[in-house]
Amino acid sequence: MAFKPLMPLDEAWSRLQLVAEQHVKAIGGGAGLPQESVASFDALGRVLAQDVVSAVDVPPLDNSAMDGYAVRTAEVGQPLPQAQRIAAGEIGAALPPGTCARIFTGAPVPEGADAVVMQEQATVGDDGRVGFSQPVEPGQNIRRRGEDIATGQTVLSAGLRLGPAALGVAASVGAESLQVFRRPRVGVLTTGSELVMPGQPLPAGAIYNSNRHTLRGLVQAIGAQGSDLGVVPDDLQATRDALREAARHHDLVITSGGVSVGEEDHLRAAVQAEGGLDFWALAIKPGKPFVLGWLNRDDGTRALYMGLPGNPVASFVTFLLLVRPVLGVLAGEAWTLPRALPLRADFTWARPDKRREFLRARLNEQGGLSLFPHQGSGVLTSAAWAGGLIDLHPGQTVAAGDTVPFVPLAQWLQPSGTQTQG
Repeated sequence: MAFKPLMPLDEAWSRLQLVAEQHVKAIGGGAGLPQESVASFDALGRVLAQDVVSAVDVPPLDNSAMDGYAVRTAEVGQPLPQAQRIAAGEIGAALPPGTCARIFTGAPVPEGADAVVMQEQATVGDDGRVGFSQPVEPGQNIRRRGEDIATGQTVLSAGLRLGPAALGVAASVGAESLQVFRRPRVGVLTTGSELVMPGQPLPAGAIYNSNRHTLRGLVQAIGAQGSDLGVVPDDLQATRDALREAARHHDLVITSGGVSVGEEDHLRAAVQAEGGLDFWALAIKPGKPFVLGWLNRDDGTRALYMGLPGNPVASFVTFLLLVRPVLGVLAGEAWTLPRALPLRADFTWARPDKRREFLRARLNEQGGLSLFPHQGSGVLTSAAWAGGLIDLHPGQTVAAGDTVPFVPLAQWLQPSGTQTQG
């Protein structure tokens, strides 16, 4: 198909969403994403394939929210003798009239008691009787049975990426295992004859391979199953061979470098020979040289292919903007894009670009945004320093005090949701 030079980012997102959702339908012969059962203790970052429905009430009994004394509210006008002591995990006897019970946080409230007085509002006399310094209302400091979760309630919904709080919710309803989608399998190739791994001698003209580390780290940070496929030299046949092998074992193959139009950039031709191309060249900065395509397998199925720029910051930014939402869909999430926060710019930006631009910045102690001083696409320290990206539309300048849209990196790199749903 014909390529549209410098495709706008919004159009690229629409195309990527369609491609990702179609690919999910094709996986497993139309049966959708494969699923597996994993222990809830080991499910951090996984995406639920089935709702979690509670078979219990949480809490299972009325219990004390405080260390203190269980009482009948009508009887607290005078000191009361202590009838019993109830710790968490113990079931006390019914509360005799005219008495109170020493009770601790989480302990079941004894039958007959209708409130708990916190120990800071109680005084124990020499005779052991307990006096109360504040008025007491019925239900005070009692957590009712099923107050958090009721039997039959859906507490976690399919499509939710599991964060620490969600795992705690699953455990609280007794879910020993969870049905989740298989993690997307991602192969990472870096290209360039000039690349050298850290720890090796650095010949003249060579550079250390930072993209290999960055991209592998990004894949791991979002919970995908990543494979480091090494470095491919600037050679067409070697590139084709590497892509063909990568496609056999991965849902998505990503590369960095080699997607421009130079004589030593072979990826575009290699992808066309091993599969096909959808679009390339985006109207964003950094990250213009980007390729979406597919790689054919011997069994007639396909792997998705995404070619990222070789400049380190451009590779980092395009992964966040383009690869991350696709991997979310391949993991079982709905298509989701990060939401920008309107924040004050504590800097001036007088060098607008004709493309949509993403500046590396972070929140400062004054509640505004500070800008990294060097915004070049090869300055990887800007990405390590930044807390997020400022999203500027084409031609936009910024004066100190302006409100600008800021997307925190955490929106891309942390689980997208941990809330329960009732």
